[in-house]
Amino acid sequence: MSNVHLIDHPLVQHKLTLMRRKDASTSTFRTLLNELSTLMAYEVTRDMPLQDVEIETPLETMTGKMIDGKKLVFVSILRAGNGILEGMLNVVPGARVGHVGLYRDPKTLEPVEYYFKMPQEMEERDVVIVDPMLATGNSAIAAVNRLKKLKPKSIKFVCLLTCPEGIAALQKAHPDVAIYTAAIDRQLNEHGYILPGLGDAGDRIFGTK
Repeated sequence: MSNVHLIDHPLVQHKLTLMRRKDASTSTFRTLLNELSTLMAYEVTRDMPLQDVEIETPLETMTGKMIDGKKLVFVSILRAGNGILEGMLNVVPGARVGHVGLYRDPKTLEPVEYYFKMPQEMEERDVVIVDPMLATGNSAIAAVNRLKKLKPKSIKFVCLLTCPEGIAALQKAHPDVAIYTAAIDRQLNEHGYILPGLGDAGDRIFGTK
């Protein structure tokens, strides 16, 4: 668990609790997710490298610190990852964006890829994969497997919720990938859903169920 970062800031936990409520509307859920993911982005980007930049203040010349957002790539696992993406881009609007299209086979729970699009020159970039849930871990592992073929500088995985089974699976397959989450819930049920969880994140974001 040394590579798992639990973001327990009071504002994060407060908003997550509101999102878990089954009577939260689609609009409310979407708004809270945007706010929560913006807050999480501050922790996820805490160790981003800085470079010295000379600027002019109204009074004199100075050397300040800036990040190179263009070297950061947020990779959304479609479709639910897009719910986190906007909040992350609020913090680093210059970041590039990639997409991995995966759906979970309802019988085998294994991921099936249907789309993959990344920026060029990935070997120069740091990757942050976003997906609301790390449940069985199968989709996360498939996304990391695919991305590692492009040899990025680093990979992190960000989710709202996870569980011991999902953490164990991703860490076994990719022990070098840091996991950032707002909560580690109790367990998976027989259908691969996190308990107590918050239901199907994609359906709740897009109002499709």
